[in-house]
Amino acid sequence: MIDWKTIRNSQTFNEFIRFAIVGCIAAAIHYGLYLLLLWAMGLDITLANGIGIKANIAYTIGYMVSLVCNMVLTARFTFREHLSVKRGTGFLLSHGINYLLHMGLLNLYLWLGVPDWLTFPLVLVIAVPINFILVRTAFKKL
Repeated sequence: MIDWKTIRNSQTFNEFIRFAIVGCIAAAIHYGLYLLLLWAMGLDITLANGIGIKANIAYTIGYMVSLVCNMVLTARFTFREHLSVKRGTGFLLSHGINYLLHMGLLNLYLWLGVPDWLTFPLVLVIAVPINFILVRTAFKKL
């Protein structure tokens, strides 16, 4: 039988909840900028006509801006650690891997004909659990 009280009180569970909160903030910044830039660049965001360079540019700019906020909040709120050079480097490396995963999934979904406005949540479903493991390793093991 699963002991939910023990799970809820575990450090990893609490870190994951805080990770999810920070992730929601970062995702809102990322997705908001992505949609704003798609609109500003004159893209029809209701249809995906294959892989578009503008969608990739908008996605990348949104990712980079949200990354700065994410790094500070992850250090101070999620893992309650000081942001050292070692941890910062680990964070950036884990997010480099995460970015490649995001871009691969984004372009796969666009290629499959998924509307560009819908690609973002679909990417997150796969990328978030993988990113938690990578970031937690960067902050706890380095």
